[in-house]
Amino acid sequence: MSNTKTFTRIFTIADYEEEENWLREQSRKGLHLQKMIQPFIYIFEVGKPEEMIYRLDYRNAKGDQDYAQMFADYGWECCGKCFGWIYFRKPASAVTCEGELFSDSESRLSMVQHVIQTRMLPLLVVFLCILIPQWTNVMNSPDEITLEVIFSILMLLYVILILHCGRKLYSLRKKLKKF
Repeated sequence: MSNTKTFTRIFTIADYEEEENWLREQSRKGLHLQKMIQPFIYIFEVGKPEEMIYRLDYRNAKGDQDYAQMFADYGWECCGKCFGWIYFRKPASAVTCEGELFSDSESRLSMVQHVIQTRMLPLLVVFLCILIPQWTNVMNSPDEITLEVIFSILMLLYVILILHCGRKLYSLRKKLKKF
């Protein structure tokens, strides 16, 4: 019998708070994040239920030793990395300041801005410069019904993803600027 459980769950770049809450809920059930397999496979170690706080930070560059050590000094354990996101956890009993990884809203705002610049803007560039021109070429060529359907579905998914992430990141940025 294995002492790990694997889940498949999809979160977008703008759903990191929901992901933190989901991971916390899993810890309450005795499932503690062991590692992630990109893009959306979570491997949990089965153990005793605990109240753990999970927080995510986004750094798309390789983290240096000082960065990891800084969080370790404050009691945060690094428990995973995926697409630039770094997963930290800490027992709820050891958490002060409502379990925040960041010391102020400016730090959190800086992270959201970084996500927008390094993930959202490239997504828009790919959409505008590659997918739209390719889609128009496919739609204008006769006898390409299959490609038309595939590209139309892809375009629809991209539009939904861009609207969802854009709306959530804009709301987060607006909320953090108020503080």
